Amino acid sequence: MPKTYIHLVRHAQGFHNISKENETIHDPDLTPFGEEQCAALRKNFPYHDKVTHLVASPMRRTLRTCLLGFAPEVEAGKKVVALPEVQELSPLPCDIGSDPSVLARDFDASKVDLSLVKEGWNDKSAGSPWEPTIKGLENRARKARVWLRDLAAQSKDADEVHIVVVSHGGFIHFFTEDWDGMNPTKGTGWENTEFRTYEFVDPSGNDKNASLRETRPSWRRRRGSEIPLTETEQRELRAVEQKHLEKELAKLDVAQAPKDQA
Repeated sequence: MPKTYIHLVRHAQGFHNISKENETIHDPDLTPFGEEQCAALRKNFPYHDKVTHLVASPMRRTLRTCLLGFAPEVEAGKKVVALPEVQELSPLPCDIGSDPSVLARDFDASKVDLSLVKEGWNDKSAGSPWEPTIKGLENRARKARVWLRDLAAQSKDADEVHIVVVSHGGFIHFFTEDWDGMNPTKGTGWENTEFRTYEFVDPSGNDKNASLRETRPSWRRRRGSEIPLTETEQRELRAVEQKHLEKELAKLDVAQAPKDQA
């Protein structure tokens, strides 16, 4: 497998990021300021000439961020592959995606590949494959990592593969298995349009979990000479944050249940 770099990006500001009230907006788009953030991302991202693949959550704000922030790659003919596994985790309206037919209507098929987005991908109700349980989210994150590793492995003749993945603040912690900096009041430790670069821990491709680690240059750009958390510290932090998240998700389930069931 070629040397693989995952450039992970949190989406730009969406209308739901402005206020708690706006979290009732279904699949919100980017704000004008979010579009400005995409322009800054496009200007400051240092690896445009290396990018081989573009991948994004099928939600509007992530697709728009990828199309705008990585416009040079799109204009050069690279399609954005919409990957349901990297969608946001909560069952709030703002974190529920649009039906495939709506996305097909609103996004240019020459720029966005929706072939992986099937009916029901946006159903997070109890019992669905996308229900946001801790175990389900961990499994979804693992599937996403394995899918990306398989994508990189297809480029057999390449020395390096650089995959951009645009996802969401909450889900990113499951995807990276890194909870350092998590802010429970914000639901993430990532800023809008923040990007970090990761590599597979096992470059041979035999790791069933397809675990990632942040590259040294990426860490140093963000944190300088600070020392990353140990595996033990990460496990302890993950247990605390996931327990808190589990309680918050349970509250959301109750709040959104029909009145005769709540």
